[in-house]
Amino acid sequence: MKTPFFQRLLSHRTGLLVLLLILLIGISTLTRIAFLIVSTSGLDFTIVNLLGIFFLGFFYDLVNGIYFVIPFLLYLWLVPSKIFNKSWHRYLLYGWFFVFIFGLLFNAVAEWFFWDEFAGRFNFIAVDYLVYTTEVIGNIQQSYPIGWIIAVLMVFTLTILYFIKPWIKTSSVTPLPFKQRTKYVALYVVIFLLSFFLVTSKGHRFSSNTYANELAGNGLYELFAAYLNNELDYEQFYKGMSNSRAIDLLHTLIKTPEATFTNTDELHLERKIVHNGPDKKMNVVLISVESFSADFMKLFGNTEGITPFLDSLSQHSLVFTQLYATGTRTVRGLEALSLSVPPTPGQSIVRRPDNENLFSLGRVFRDKGYKSEYIYGGYGYFDNMNYFFSNNSYDVVDRSALKDEEIVYENVWGVADENLFDLALKEMHTNTRKSPVFAHVMTTSNHRPFTYPEGRIDIPSHTNREGAVKYTDYSIGRFIKQASHQEWFSNTLFIIVADHCASSAGKTELPVSKYHIPMLIYSPANVQPGVMSRLMSQIDIEPTLLGMLNFSYTSKFYGYDMFQLEPGRERAFISTYQNLGYIKDNKLVILSPQMKAGTFSISENQEQVAIKQDSTLINEAIAWYQTASYSFRHGLMK
Repeated sequence: MKTPFFQRLLSHRTGLLVLLLILLIGISTLTRIAFLIVSTSGLDFTIVNLLGIFFLGFFYDLVNGIYFVIPFLLYLWLVPSKIFNKSWHRYLLYGWFFVFIFGLLFNAVAEWFFWDEFAGRFNFIAVDYLVYTTEVIGNIQQSYPIGWIIAVLMVFTLTILYFIKPWIKTSSVTPLPFKQRTKYVALYVVIFLLSFFLVTSKGHRFSSNTYANELAGNGLYELFAAYLNNELDYEQFYKGMSNSRAIDLLHTLIKTPEATFTNTDELHLERKIVHNGPDKKMNVVLISVESFSADFMKLFGNTEGITPFLDSLSQHSLVFTQLYATGTRTVRGLEALSLSVPPTPGQSIVRRPDNENLFSLGRVFRDKGYKSEYIYGGYGYFDNMNYFFSNNSYDVVDRSALKDEEIVYENVWGVADENLFDLALKEMHTNTRKSPVFAHVMTTSNHRPFTYPEGRIDIPSHTNREGAVKYTDYSIGRFIKQASHQEWFSNTLFIIVADHCASSAGKTELPVSKYHIPMLIYSPANVQPGVMSRLMSQIDIEPTLLGMLNFSYTSKFYGYDMFQLEPGRERAFISTYQNLGYIKDNKLVILSPQMKAGTFSISENQEQVAIKQDSTLINEAIAWYQTASYSFRHGLMK
């Protein structure tokens, strides 16, 4: 009587691949169930969603397994039978499985922490962070009890290994000649090629609920997919129109009363901005606050009292209440705040090659006789900040400018915000004696591991994000109070704005409320307190600021001066690295890869409902995004 195929399969070395796949799928499924449990508040529990989560999840776990087993497959294929059948070789196989099991368990824990931070599988952010191993490993060590985690994982690994030892022993019962092994490898190559060319990460995005889509994915597979797709060509992947039509439409959309087109560039984007009267040569301190959502402030409904200084300062400032960040990463915020350009798909321009000598806010100030500086509390090689800013009309001052005795506290991301502001104060004191100064100051303390000097606020360090927010608020207050005693204070504009929100997770691909950020402009001698409640984008900050300074200049910015823009033309841009959003008239257009475009209504409570395609808004969104991408790729932003 013949041995059944499956039993024969398990009795030789290919059975080890089956065992490895079972372990991978089992651990991945348990991870998926854990994520489902912690995501109940955001998940729509429908039969379709649950079936999609587990059936598509199983499929993507299997596809991930095809990639995961490659090293082991090659080893099993090439190791000769005379070695494989030796009794000592079994211990080498135990070693292989120890490494694989520990790796799978460690990945599950890493995914858990990533999900806790970003409410999603590994993605573009994870790929970015892998480049900066010093900061990432340091952040993990400072945020979590990594020693205990590894110890527990090793115990689980050894336990699993103990129970699968009989299966590993069985793998040497039946010899498998090289020729037969090669047939199995050939079959695997066919399956590998089919999965590589036919399966994409878009396949598990079956639902309108973002959590369901994320749960149906596989973290390791998504990491691989994000690595391969970290640059996206707008013309190749997104719905578009002819460049001439897009340029003509942009020409109409970007025109404002104070601007006259010079028509000297290919996009007709260059405009002469003219204001009557002399420039107001005021110093400008632009503070971009790490991960600062609007709903942290009392002004926007927060009741925790974690921004007492900014809540007080808002009573004496010009407050912008309908401002939206362009993205979910610091580099996206820095791009918007320096270049005034809509987010282009894939990497931020800050991280891209050929990003030198672009038209920037720093250049406008430099051409006006200012000293333009980018001041950062960490080491500026992170996220390519030093290179980008130093090659785009800014002088960079980072962590390396501080002496050891000037640092009260630091973690892996940089010095405590109070030390950063001490550095900024010193730079302002020195440089304002020679020329007016534009200083862009980027904070770091509101970032995991949420650590800061003890005794500054009533929330102990390393407690939660609320503590980090309150500490940053304290540091900004300390800086403003110290600056108020300086001779340059009365002639300085202080702008406090977020780089992005603390979280971008929601039920939809682009949850609008998760992009809502605050901005305060404070200058008691020059700016009347008030509220600007018009919808605006982060890219509108530069033209609005320059308008407040009454600057006349030649512009290539995409943003609006909100004090010059006619009512009814307001719009905002929001994005992930793939989805591009355009907000206007309480509607949201989303452009996404595979030439997709959708229109959604936005209710007062920020709920989104798919509605009939609005071709006018879709065309406007295309014109903004397509020309921005075209402009950078063809060197027209220089």
